[in-house]
Amino acid sequence: MTLKASKLAMVPFVSVDNMMRLVHHVGIEPFMADLAAAIEADFARWDLFDKTPRLGSHSDVGVIELMPTSDGIQYGFKYVNGHPKNMKEGLQTVTAFGVLADVDSGYPILFSEMTVLTALRTAAMSAVATRHLARKDARTMAMIGNGAQSEFQCLAQKAVNGIDQIRLYDIDPAATDKCAANLAGLGFELVKCTTPEDAIEGADVITTATADKDMQTILTDNMVGAGVHINAIGGDCPGKTELHRDIVARSAVFTEYTPQTRIEGEIQQMAPDHPVTELWQVINGAAQGRKTAADITLFDGVGFAIEDFSALRYVHEKIQDTPFYIDLDLIADPDDPRDLFGMLKRAG
Repeated sequence: MTLKASKLAMVPFVSVDNMMRLVHHVGIEPFMADLAAAIEADFARWDLFDKTPRLGSHSDVGVIELMPTSDGIQYGFKYVNGHPKNMKEGLQTVTAFGVLADVDSGYPILFSEMTVLTALRTAAMSAVATRHLARKDARTMAMIGNGAQSEFQCLAQKAVNGIDQIRLYDIDPAATDKCAANLAGLGFELVKCTTPEDAIEGADVITTATADKDMQTILTDNMVGAGVHINAIGGDCPGKTELHRDIVARSAVFTEYTPQTRIEGEIQQMAPDHPVTELWQVINGAAQGRKTAADITLFDGVGFAIEDFSALRYVHEKIQDTPFYIDLDLIADPDDPRDLFGMLKRAG
């Protein structure tokens, strides 16, 4: 989409407040169902996108990353951090913002908060994976890790896949209480569990979303039975996993962009040639997902730039002719494009 230069000089900005207003305007569940559809549509045209692992700057306390991609018409990137120690300081573990730009001019056409939006798109991505990989009769999900992502995960699964029985577990019972309170009255049958073993009992889908930047074994091999689908979304950087390697070894593993997942996901525990299938291949019908009802399928989700691109593209579309953004004077717009200094001089 090429916009006139006069419009490109002002950049729509979606603040946290306006993002929340937009989500409630659309409806939380419809918003996540729409996001899932947008992600699925972009994964179906996978070959059109630039693809590169995210660019990370790691420190002893966390990571700051840039996640860029382009389909040749629009370009998008997200700035995102991951600092687990922030929670003890009363800060968010993950914060983010993003930009969508017009490839033809290079001008930005959207600047948006992405802390809330990332939580929404991460949940939507899990729901897309579950739709293609879980058993069709799946109705019960174990939610392991009841922090900032948990409610979004549950609501996306309900909106996209009809999952409405949730078994909650967190190492911190207060987190489970928080999650259960937030989900109360939203159409779920909720069970608060005191052990991960209790949580996964009878679960068709297991979603793990823990925050510790360490090699954890939230699930051990003997805990996972036949026919289960696992969304492992907490492992998102080198040296951080959630599953025992034996679970990975006996699962059919599906990834977003494998070169990134081998660095950051559950498969970093495995040999470099451990077999995986990229989810876009399943969406396009080029590869099979679940082959039998007894299969264990594993979505090794670390988050990929195309998902953020899809989310920004969706938000850019939804804010048109709404009050849910403000225009920022972000781009210099001199009367003569060659006279930037003259514009500055006249302003004095």
